[in-house]
Amino acid sequence: MSDTSAFSDGVLIAGMVLAAALAAGAVLGRTVRGRAWAMLGALIVTPVLLVGEIWNSPQMESLRDRGALALAAACVGLVVMGGLAWLFARRPGVMGVAALAALPFRIPVQSGGSTSNLLVPLYVVIGAGAVAWIVPRLGARRQGERPAERSGALEWVLLGGIVLYALQSVYAEDSAKAFEQVVFFYVPFALLFALLRGLPWTPRTLAWGGGALLFLALVFTGIGFWEFQTRHLLLNPKVIASNQVEEYFRVNSLFFDPNIFGRFLALVMIGLASVLIWAKRPRSLFWTIVALVVLWGGLITTLSQSSFAALLLGLAVLAWLRWGAKVVALPALAVVVAGAVLVLAFPGALRLDLGDSGSIDKATSGRFDLMRGGIDLAREKPLLGWGAGSFNAEYRAHEKSSGREATNASHTIPITVAAEQGIVGLAAYVALLVLAFMRLLRGARGSPVRAAIAAGFAALVLHTWLYAAFLEDPVTWTLLALGTALAFPPGESTEPDEDAAAALNGHRREAVVVARSATS
Repeated sequence: MSDTSAFSDGVLIAGMVLAAALAAGAVLGRTVRGRAWAMLGALIVTPVLLVGEIWNSPQMESLRDRGALALAAACVGLVVMGGLAWLFARRPGVMGVAALAALPFRIPVQSGGSTSNLLVPLYVVIGAGAVAWIVPRLGARRQGERPAERSGALEWVLLGGIVLYALQSVYAEDSAKAFEQVVFFYVPFALLFALLRGLPWTPRTLAWGGGALLFLALVFTGIGFWEFQTRHLLLNPKVIASNQVEEYFRVNSLFFDPNIFGRFLALVMIGLASVLIWAKRPRSLFWTIVALVVLWGGLITTLSQSSFAALLLGLAVLAWLRWGAKVVALPALAVVVAGAVLVLAFPGALRLDLGDSGSIDKATSGRFDLMRGGIDLAREKPLLGWGAGSFNAEYRAHEKSSGREATNASHTIPITVAAEQGIVGLAAYVALLVLAFMRLLRGARGSPVRAAIAAGFAALVLHTWLYAAFLEDPVTWTLLALGTALAFPPGESTEPDEDAAAALNGHRREAVVVARSATS
């Protein structure tokens, strides 16, 4: 699978499928003890696979050459993990805040012949939170044997889709990309979803979590301003090289990609906007506006068109939830008409020739050719696709593109899913979106927090259609977990219609008994 792996390809693929199944069991298991065992299994198997995959990487070779230092670092890591687990067990809300604060931080690690930006701080929080959740449920036998809260259709499609993705990597030409997605992202984030979904999200916890995200966004924006002023980037040689040859300058702060930085800022701004349109105190209005202005300046320096579009959609969803469709319809129509007039009547202003595919591809930063190539791949194998994680390799082979062009072959998630997983995977993706919006939008009008979550998820989905990173972004899982936890607090089923029907039938039976007693 890669030159850095210590295991054979067969072992890695089997381990990947097992890890995906264990993650699904941690969310969908029928008993609390069953979910705890599944989570423990995923917590053991995933790090083993991860370390095995990068065993011969420069990072691991450096650690192996310093055995004493590596052992000391491992001991320190275990102590930190244990301390955090103890803290999270005593104060579960702290775990939620820590997870939100860890979302943006990534560390580069070489894997599969390329460099992956792994969310190591978030992995530490997930590991400690999982230990804090597992230990009491495996230790108390009676508590562990009780039935777990039923999961809804969203959970079944979400986790079933992860297992499907792992299985569809078996027939891919190269499973390295799928392995990276499942082991480095999907499985840990599934555990994150399970943990956050079960937390009691009090207003205080939500306020601290939102405050942490806002603080980080302001810090990252300040770094972005410094980069823009000095024309010096701290990370990502590709962006640095691009800025040297282009007429414009894009900043990425401590993120490896300006578009991911822009996505983060857009989502925080949507959260602030929900505070703005629901707030009643003048002081909170003033500081909210100040923060929005600062973050807007940071977003401009990214020059991320996908983030601008995501922000506009998120704000439109917020306005719809707050004031209704009539307030949104006319401005949205005006924007569409203005855009159509600009493209059709004044294409020269955009340096766009609608009759030239090359011009369109250049105007869309290469996305047009990527989309066309992806659609061609999907047509060749419509049912099952080319295999999970195969887009880059197959696009390169079919389009005879360079490696640099192929690395950007995931800009439109639905097309990528259709090419890699065929109609089967695309159906699962569409079902996931439908179920997610049904859950997040239900009852969101009466809660600014839930409205912000629904609007943020809509913005994120649009961003993935224009850029990339859907389920490999922990923000997706976090929004779904928060929306579920607020819609169905711990102790309530995620299938309210079934519970309502059962309760109604029970009341009817009681009424029949009372009626019979009264007439006898």
